[in-house]
Amino acid sequence: METNDEEIKRTSEIEEFTNLYIIHPISAWLVPQFIRLNITPNMVSSFGMLCGLLAGVCYYNYQTPVFAALGFALMFMWHVFDGADGQLARATQNFSEIGKVIDGVCDYVTFISVYVGLSLALVPVMGNQVWYISIFAGLCHAVQSGAYELQRSEYDFWGKAKENADLPSISAMIEEGKTRGPLGQIANQLHIGYIRMQYSFSGVDHTFRRSLKEVLSLAPEKEQEIRALYRELYSPAVNSWSIQCANYRTFAIFLASIIGEPVYYFVFEIVVLNIALIYLVQKQKLLNNLFTLRLKEIV
Repeated sequence: METNDEEIKRTSEIEEFTNLYIIHPISAWLVPQFIRLNITPNMVSSFGMLCGLLAGVCYYNYQTPVFAALGFALMFMWHVFDGADGQLARATQNFSEIGKVIDGVCDYVTFISVYVGLSLALVPVMGNQVWYISIFAGLCHAVQSGAYELQRSEYDFWGKAKENADLPSISAMIEEGKTRGPLGQIANQLHIGYIRMQYSFSGVDHTFRRSLKEVLSLAPEKEQEIRALYRELYSPAVNSWSIQCANYRTFAIFLASIIGEPVYYFVFEIVVLNIALIYLVQKQKLLNNLFTLRLKEIV
């Protein structure tokens, strides 16, 4: 089955610029090589996870600049593989639920490895209280990243009509979970909890979504205009959310380590990125109101 370039790549107008011009072009170059070598998306995800684990080992030795630089290089390679696994899956139509889980696990393993490496290195300097700081930073990371990813998914769903970008219904997931075994139910509950967390901290409003779905169903002849309006208003907003993407965390970790103060990264994540999150959520609510007003001019 042939897949066009637009289907393989992510939505360009909301893509963070280092992804758009550096990381994903490298990922795209690797995809045909992986296809030729019969390498699967799950294998690519595993390559990325290995890079992430090794990055944690390097950052444990952050006091040596060479190791800090190597840690940054390994995290960069993780970003490349993280971009390539999705492109490879779309290019080969090799999708699976386990693949999505593996991709998500690999992402978190990378940062957990780096956080643990830095925390272990800081214990002799700061004592065991550094674990409270790093664990709290990790929780903030999960909230911030989840909110950012939901914003991207919402744009693809409403602006680009990508049905696979819509989050599953929580009620449907609850019913489905009843048919699973014990481990499946635990995984299902964790997934439900993550989705609820995304909604809680992203500014995405259930009432707004239901209203928009209703308008699209009642005025199908206006669908293109409605989606064009959504893209016009929300594209810049989603781009502003990119401060929460993993790329800037990777840079921040390296900069804090190379100056010999990795704890500054945890402070950056807890203070700066949380302030940014609060601002972006408030901006999102105002944008929803503006979209509702502009929508009345169309329907």
